[in-house]
Amino acid sequence: MIAQQAFHLPRGRDFTVHDLTSIPYDGNRYELVDGILVVSPPPGYLHQATLMSLMSLMHGPCPPGMELVVGPFAVCPDETTELWPDLIVARTEDFTEDNLPTAPLLAIEITTPNSELYDRHIKKAAYRKMGAAHYWVVDPATPSVTVFELAHSDYEQVAEVADAEVFEATQPFPVRIVPAELLD
Repeated sequence: MIAQQAFHLPRGRDFTVHDLTSIPYDGNRYELVDGILVVSPPPGYLHQATLMSLMSLMHGPCPPGMELVVGPFAVCPDETTELWPDLIVARTEDFTEDNLPTAPLLAIEITTPNSELYDRHIKKAAYRKMGAAHYWVVDPATPSVTVFELAHSDYEQVAEVADAEVFEATQPFPVRIVPAELLD
């Protein structure tokens, strides 16, 4: 029998990154957005297959001085925000051993039916607030890719491609993405 570790919710204050370290591992994803705890179930097959395809597709073109990191890896710009994007691109020197303490150049979220609203609204707002220059939402069920770029402190949707349509990214580095091919 496995002993359960006690965890007490903070009272009268926001959650902090330190509080996350005391949550016993149960397979779920625990993230913080402005001190509010968000719990998500572990991803399924379609999510993970799409993640592996994106990683393979983007690894080669990622230039020196930048790193492509597959999640779970924490983006932790302050004490009350910690996000676990599916893929991030950031400058090599911005990473620590434990996390990315600054905004990534690109954050990619692969949405599921359970995460659709969270990825498209709450996480998008959190990445905008921290200053992530590019944010992509990939929907493997459609399949589609929605691309946002930070302009004047807000995200503008600059592309949405589906099925066999082609997205030719130029930032943070050139890469060609065809949503339908992510699950081939």
